[in-house]
Amino acid sequence: MGSKLKVSGWIAVGVVAGALGAIQLQAIARNSVAQLPLEELQQLAAVFAMVKSDYVEPVDEKKLINDAISGMVAGLDPHSQYFDKKTFKEFREGTTGKFVGVGIEIGMEDGLVKVISPIEGTPAFRAGLKSGDLITKIDDTYVKGLTLDQAVKKMRGEPNTKVTLTIFRKNESRSFPVTITREEIRQQSVRAKFVEPGYAWIRLSIFQDRTVEDFVRKVDELYKQDPNIKGIVLDLRNDPGGLLEGAVAIAAAFLPNDAVVVSTNGQVADSKATFKAAPEYYLRRGGTDPLKSLPAAIKRVPLIVLVNEGSASASEIVAGALQDNKRATIMGAQTFGKGSVQTVRQLSPDTALKITTARYYTPSGKSIQATGIVPDVMVDETAEGNVFAALRVREADLEKHISSGQGPEHEDKAREQAREDARKKLEDEIAKNTLPKPLPEFGSEKDFPLMQALNRLKGQPVMVSKTMVERRAETGTN
Repeated sequence: MGSKLKVSGWIAVGVVAGALGAIQLQAIARNSVAQLPLEELQQLAAVFAMVKSDYVEPVDEKKLINDAISGMVAGLDPHSQYFDKKTFKEFREGTTGKFVGVGIEIGMEDGLVKVISPIEGTPAFRAGLKSGDLITKIDDTYVKGLTLDQAVKKMRGEPNTKVTLTIFRKNESRSFPVTITREEIRQQSVRAKFVEPGYAWIRLSIFQDRTVEDFVRKVDELYKQDPNIKGIVLDLRNDPGGLLEGAVAIAAAFLPNDAVVVSTNGQVADSKATFKAAPEYYLRRGGTDPLKSLPAAIKRVPLIVLVNEGSASASEIVAGALQDNKRATIMGAQTFGKGSVQTVRQLSPDTALKITTARYYTPSGKSIQATGIVPDVMVDETAEGNVFAALRVREADLEKHISSGQGPEHEDKAREQAREDARKKLEDEIAKNTLPKPLPEFGSEKDFPLMQALNRLKGQPVMVSKTMVERRAETGTN
C-alpha cells in the first residue's frame, strides 16, 4: 500500500497527524496489573542486555526503553502513541492552540508557502503580511523544496527571537524581506462571515481548548450584524478533529436540549458512555456554560454542514449528530472515518501514553470508524469534478486501522481503481509539468461546494456529483 500512496501523501499533509479523536488528559488511575507474561518479559530483558553489551557502539539505555515502548504502542493502530518529552510538549501545544511563531495560517502554492491569513493581533499581522503573500525564503533557507511541515518548524522557535521572511507579493510584483520577532500565538480555529446578505459561513478548522468560546463569540457577532439570519453553512472540511467536549458543545449549539450527540463503547467501563446536548456533557469542571449567550434562533436556523475526506474525528461526530437528529443537511464528500477514541494517560510530568480505548457511534448507532459520514448530498470539489479527492488518504487506507466493529468489511475495489487512475493521471501531469491548479480558498466566491450549499439554503438547484458513490469500509483488524 505504501507505494500506491506515494503521490497522495503530500495532499493529506496534516490530516492524519491531526486526527486525534477524544482527549482526556489524566494520570493513570488503575493500580491493578494483569498477569504478566513472564517468559516474554524475560526475553525482552535478554534482548535489552544483548544490545547494551554487544552492539557495535554504546547505546543510551533510556533511548532503548523509549524505543521499545514506542514500538509496542505503534503496533496497535495508527493513532495510539507514546509521547516522550519532546512529542508530549508538541501534542499539548496542538490541543491548546498555543505555539511560539509569527502568527499566520499557511498553505502551499507552486512549491512556496502561501499566506492564507495573518492571525489578527500577531507579529505577522502587525508586520503587514497579507492574504496571498508568498514566502520564498525563511532566513537563509529557500522554501522551494521544503514540505509545509518543514517550513512551519523553521518559522517557529523561542519567544523574542527573530526570523526574516522574504515575501513575494503578486499584485505588486515585488519581493521584500520582513523581520519578525516570534511570540506566543493563539491559533484561531473559528472563522465566520456573511457570504451573502442573510447567509453566514462559519468555519471550524480544528477542535481545541478555546474553539467553543471562539465559536460562541463569532455567532454572537453574526447575529448582532443581522438578527434575522436566513441560513448558516457550518464548514468542517479538512477539520481533523480534536477535543471531544468541543464536538459535543458545537453539536449542542444547534440541537434540542438532551438530544443524543454521540456514544462510545470499549473494553473498560469508563469507555462506555452517551453524550447529550446538555451542559453537563461538555462543561469543564467548575466552568460556566459557554453556549448560554447564544441566540435562541440558532436552534432553528436552516443549516448546511460541509464535509470532505479530510473531515475527521470530532468533526465527524458533529456531522453525524446533526444528520441523525435531522437538524442539518450534510453536503460534500464522505468523511475520513476516524471513529476511535484516544485517551491520554500521563506517565510522568513529561511523558504520556495516547491509547485507543473505544469507538464512536452516531445517535442512530452507526460506527464512524473506517466508514465515516456519508453526506445527504454528494458535491464535487469543483464545477469540473474532483481534483484530488480520490488520492486523499482515509482511515481505511492506514495500516493496522481497527474495523468498524459492525460486521464483516469488504475491500472497495472500485475505489482502489479510482485511486490508481487518479495517481497515474497526477504522475503524468507532474511529468508534463502541468499540475492542476490548487483548489480555491475555503469561504471565497470561487469555493464551489460553498456556493452549492448556498443554493440549497435558498431552494435553488444544486450541482450534485455524478461520479461520487458511498464508500464501503475496507477490511481492517480487531
